[in-house]
Amino acid sequence: MKFLRNFLDKIEPNFKKDGKLEFFYPFYEAMDTFFYNVGDANAGRVHVRDSVDLKRNMILVMFALTPCILYGIYNIGDQALLVGGELAGWRGDLVASMGMTLSDGVIAKFMYGLTYFLPLYIVIFATGLFWEILISMIRKHEIYEGVFVTSILFPLIVPPSIPLWQVFVAMSFAIILGKEVFGGTGMNFMNPALIARAFLFFAYPAQISGDKVWTVVDGVSRATPLSKFAAAATPDVSLLDAFLGKIPGCIGETSTLACIFAAVFLLLIGLSSWRIIVSCLVGMVTMAFFFNVLHDAGICSQPMCAVNPLWHFVLGGFAFGLVFMVTDPVTASQTNIGRWIYGAFVGAMCIVIRNLNVAYPEGMMLAILLGNIVAPLIDYFVVEANVKRRNARYV
Repeated sequence: MKFLRNFLDKIEPNFKKDGKLEFFYPFYEAMDTFFYNVGDANAGRVHVRDSVDLKRNMILVMFALTPCILYGIYNIGDQALLVGGELAGWRGDLVASMGMTLSDGVIAKFMYGLTYFLPLYIVIFATGLFWEILISMIRKHEIYEGVFVTSILFPLIVPPSIPLWQVFVAMSFAIILGKEVFGGTGMNFMNPALIARAFLFFAYPAQISGDKVWTVVDGVSRATPLSKFAAAATPDVSLLDAFLGKIPGCIGETSTLACIFAAVFLLLIGLSSWRIIVSCLVGMVTMAFFFNVLHDAGICSQPMCAVNPLWHFVLGGFAFGLVFMVTDPVTASQTNIGRWIYGAFVGAMCIVIRNLNVAYPEGMMLAILLGNIVAPLIDYFVVEANVKRRNARYV
């Protein structure tokens, strides 16, 4: 690697101020810091020394996503075997070329799932990186690592069979109008991955809602258990299967168990707020019980009103959103009291949307985006209340 270090040092002057390639400095800086640590260091005793920075935080979040990614990829093949058996098409041919069939077990199912996940991730990552590099060069600042997390979150919250051109358009919309127009990483007030999914939901609802949410065989669609609840039908899976993730759904959202592993890891390293997680769970359970009471009293006739909190927890994107989206430190409330209010609001709104909006039984995406919108307002009133309380001490 010494040769690479020498090469990067040799070409660096071309990217510095007044160099021939000054416009491309953000791209050079990204490549340099990808392979090597920054050589600058603070001197003296007045600085706090800590190895934690934005880049390391992003890496840890991506590490926490690993269980959801691995199981989600495997589950694509598992669900494909359930609905279609040994599949045709280039994906089935690719698995067959390796001397395997889907019924051969975990490896075959995982390889088949990769044929869905990898194209999605490559297109989304390339799109996000392209816009991030271009805008960084125009604004003349370094490339921020937030795009890497957005690029891995987005493919996990969309159906595996969604057209690639749609995710390209959605990712472009999220990066440009959802983040960069507000100043880039750390300045956006809504989660970019959810903005991309919301764009797809409103622009191309046929591929991301209803029974089209999971299509693993051409011409064969299978509704999610949550959609069946909304249609007053009984899901064909057990509560345990739903908890483990043996159900149709978006790639990274099916396994609540994997999300719990990720939550424990993020809480232990201090990247997630336990206040938001607890309050969101309390808000969800409280509102679900409230609708259960209304249903038993004959006030709410919607089928979803009868669904108990355990099913709400293990179905849809609730667990995934709770762990990776609600606790986003950029878009969530910043005050401790505000975090309690914000989390409870998102959890309660998820149930309200699920129960009262028959056309959209998922609910978590819109609930989080609504929470992102009101989070600054929540913090404002919390801070104002603290100011008034402290001023009262001196009156």
